[in-house]
Amino acid sequence: MTPALRLTGVTKRFGTLVANDAISLSVAAGEVVALLGENGAGKTTLMNILFGHYTADGGTIEVGGQALPPGQPRAALAAGVGMVHQHFTLAENLSVLDNLMLGTRGLWRLRSGRAAARARIEALARDFGLAVDPMARVADLSVGERQRVEILKALYRDARVLILDEPTAVLTPQEAEALFSTLRKAVAKGLAVIFISHKLHEVMAIAHRVVVLRHGRAVGEVAIGGTSPAQLAAMMVGAEVAAPAIAPAREGGVALRLAGVSTAGFRPDLRGVDLDLVAGRITGLAGVSGNGQGALASLIGGLTSPVAGRIEIGGAPVQGWSPRRAVGQGIARIPEDRHHTGTIGDFSLTENAVLETLRDPRFSRAGWIDWAAARTHTSRLIAAYDIRCPGPDARIRLLSGGNMQKLILGRVLEEAPKVILANQPVRGLDIGAVTFVQERLLEARARGAAVLLISEDLEEVTALSDVIHVMSEGRLSPGFARGTIGTADLGLWMAGQGFDHAA
Repeated sequence: MTPALRLTGVTKRFGTLVANDAISLSVAAGEVVALLGENGAGKTTLMNILFGHYTADGGTIEVGGQALPPGQPRAALAAGVGMVHQHFTLAENLSVLDNLMLGTRGLWRLRSGRAAARARIEALARDFGLAVDPMARVADLSVGERQRVEILKALYRDARVLILDEPTAVLTPQEAEALFSTLRKAVAKGLAVIFISHKLHEVMAIAHRVVVLRHGRAVGEVAIGGTSPAQLAAMMVGAEVAAPAIAPAREGGVALRLAGVSTAGFRPDLRGVDLDLVAGRITGLAGVSGNGQGALASLIGGLTSPVAGRIEIGGAPVQGWSPRRAVGQGIARIPEDRHHTGTIGDFSLTENAVLETLRDPRFSRAGWIDWAAARTHTSRLIAAYDIRCPGPDARIRLLSGGNMQKLILGRVLEEAPKVILANQPVRGLDIGAVTFVQERLLEARARGAAVLLISEDLEEVTALSDVIHVMSEGRLSPGFARGTIGTADLGLWMAGQGFDHAA
């Protein structure tokens, strides 16, 4: 049978870098193929070629046996290729109906055909189990509902091939399982799916086949019934990957305490949060994105102050809270967004490495920066943290996400902080980079640092955390010791049901 999608010998070069090297793969109708690979393996480049954002230097793409013209996104959409991005592409001020109709007809015809469009959307929602109100405003929908809208948008446009890029990154376990149920129904009706994820247990649950990329080449293909997560990880990095060993915690005193803290100016704000960050302990914070984690991270990092309650460091209340005060008190940040708040893209690795320590006598004297000392310090970080880059003077925007994260990690950990705010520290990283980051956090814990791990990945939270809290709508759950609560119960707290029962 003719595959729904066939890529043959696709090659793409950026100067001397070969991003895709003669990659060939196919997806049949009614099949889920998982696309795996390390950061920088070429997955995103390959998908950009498929959508016409890039033009390949060689090779061909066929959809349903018909050649796809290169470099034409409109042609890809017309051929039935749809994509659900990790970060949703919806107009929040419009209704579900308007979002789905956008781009399917001219602006002057947008008001016509609404009744027929609504009927079709409701039929698709029933057929695929995607319950959503067509007239609801997208801004009022939950994260899980927005993802349903993204999938409905692809189905509404008669997608025959659907690409899902990290589709569960912001979902609760229950929402992820509902997504998989929908996918199984769509696949049973003949939809071809490319599933991109770093969560190997999800790949095992939903995929039929796996194609692995490494350094721009397709290095392996295996049926899901003939492999395991460990084998897939080894294929991705070229060697066995062992999960970090976790020794029992040796806890000290409370390094930072939030007592009845509330904030203003966020959506949502913190609501009477009590939290102890203890030396020698990793405190995990789980929750669906947008439930107050940003407010908590900004507060601990000194970017905002409480409007009620108090912050204590070492048992003493803190006044005049600010970023400089937080750094001075030994609080270090691994920010959620490494591109926009963790680094300055046009600065060199050296400049980024000393951003928060420029006043340190190691790097400045009488107001003059000692760039030779800063460069030597950065070279040590590059060696110690295996940062793959041209050198300390390279612009950091040229690095992959994993290597950028390693520089931030080195910048944080080499200062031996008392408190580490690790906000989504492994988001979007491959299994090798994930293991590296987690091992460094465990080493900091062993040295006596109090670590706050904020993550939307329950597997990561439950694996690393000594105590787990859940945040929902600005509220913080009680702490659960390692091993005392399962992912299903955590999912209920993430959805807010645990708070209702506790009340």
